[in-house]
Amino acid sequence: MRRLTVALILLLVTPWPSAQSRGPKLAVIIVIDQMRADYVTRFQKDWTGGLKRLVNEGAVFENAAYPYETTVTCAGHATIATGTYPHMHGIIQNAWWERESGAVVTCTQDPRVRGIGYGVAFQGGDSAWRELRPTYSDIMRERGGRSVALAIKDRSAIMLAGHGGDAVTWLSEALGGWVTSTAFAKEPLPGVAAFASANPITADAGKSWTRMLQPARYVYPDDQPSEAFPAEWTRVFPHVLRTPANAAADPVYITQWERTPFADAYVGRLAATLVDSFALGRHDATDVLGVSFSTPDMIGHLYGPRSQEIQDEYAQLDLTLGAFFDHLDQSVGKGQWVVAFSADHGVTPIPEQLVADGLDAGRLSGVTVTKIVEDAVKGALGAGPLVAAAGTNDVYFAAGVYDKLRAQPKLLDAVLKGLRSMPGVERVYRGEDLHDAAAIKDPLQRAVALSYFAGRSGDLMLALKPGWMFSVAGTTHGSAVPDDQRVPLIFYGAGVKAGHYKDAATPADLAPTLAALTGATMANIEGRVQSAVISQQSSAAR
Repeated sequence: MRRLTVALILLLVTPWPSAQSRGPKLAVIIVIDQMRADYVTRFQKDWTGGLKRLVNEGAVFENAAYPYETTVTCAGHATIATGTYPHMHGIIQNAWWERESGAVVTCTQDPRVRGIGYGVAFQGGDSAWRELRPTYSDIMRERGGRSVALAIKDRSAIMLAGHGGDAVTWLSEALGGWVTSTAFAKEPLPGVAAFASANPITADAGKSWTRMLQPARYVYPDDQPSEAFPAEWTRVFPHVLRTPANAAADPVYITQWERTPFADAYVGRLAATLVDSFALGRHDATDVLGVSFSTPDMIGHLYGPRSQEIQDEYAQLDLTLGAFFDHLDQSVGKGQWVVAFSADHGVTPIPEQLVADGLDAGRLSGVTVTKIVEDAVKGALGAGPLVAAAGTNDVYFAAGVYDKLRAQPKLLDAVLKGLRSMPGVERVYRGEDLHDAAAIKDPLQRAVALSYFAGRSGDLMLALKPGWMFSVAGTTHGSAVPDDQRVPLIFYGAGVKAGHYKDAATPADLAPTLAALTGATMANIEGRVQSAVISQQSSAAR
């Protein structure tokens, strides 16, 4: 039924392929996993390659932000790809408690498909079947274009691709190899297989991630308090990749490698190779390439936004993007491609560092939430667990418990009062108060409502104060505060009018604006076309 719904939407919003207007031959969506908006101003002095090219020659929105609360990877990629927010596209978290199965499910987990490995035996099954809206890539495929998407994270590649694709691939951390599923291919694709075979990720074994910049260029000291780090590393440079005993997957090596600029460089080379092997940008219709760089998020969670590691990561990612853009100029042609660039979320500084600055910050846990609920009820509902799952804003009660609480308003009020008394909790909302986001005037409640999807979201939703998080170490994101919500939004290339724009914008604007630049439209969306960035010459061509 969900696939039929998506198909019907595509028929309604997509012109026939013959209506394809002249425009860019290739549309590229680049998503940086965990990039705060202020990184552009803080770090751009370090950049000489692709990031510099975007900021200096692109259309830069300086006030772009997610308007919803649960700012996490899967939700962000789905928002960027569909032009809608979680309350519409249905991707509320990276994973959530599924009431029907009584278990946690990931946003891409699909029992109907099987995994396909490139040189590895992959047993999983993943697709975008839980993403309830068509993506930009879906629409362009219906118009005759080819679609390729890749990332280290499954949820990133899959959400960008949507409900099909000519090549959609991601890395299995457990296996140390690239994989896909029968949702996107019947068998391993030669282009991906050839690259994976010729470029084992163990080729970087023993390499040392050392600082690229001169010491005086770094904003913060190397040894920052409360930073987390992978096994065999420390808080300070250099970070040396271990050498696996054999070519098989080594969990420590894979964990380290994913958290170095070497992983970004690998993804950049894979993207360039797939441009060539799938002849992207050389067809009658506009082709689409979606690339998500996951490494900044993996580094950022450990070392935080005040680290030399994150500054150095962006300096080296700038070079990776520069090499990739140069390849597009050569392979597709200068002036023949367009890039839409954003991030899936920002990040909050490490709480202990905020506390050292005299600010209110700290950590919460699902265990604490469960105890508060149990203390408030004090056995009034009988024996058995009360909370099925809690964390990252959602509180799910065990089957039947919430109905019992609603039948006893004083007991429910006691639960709500207990949760509101938790340090770091700004407000607590009942699910039934979040169904109509458009009618809600209060900004915080509306942000929570935009993250709420009935049947998938928790019975209760928490809104945390700035600096507070569900995280046991390092730092994270996922709240309705500027640190997590504000991200870059940049358009660059064919048909784009360069400049810096002060207009309010959201990553949901990326897909409809890119559609307008490539002669398509997206209907029933929440983002809007940022028409100011579309050059008059491009408009005339359409």
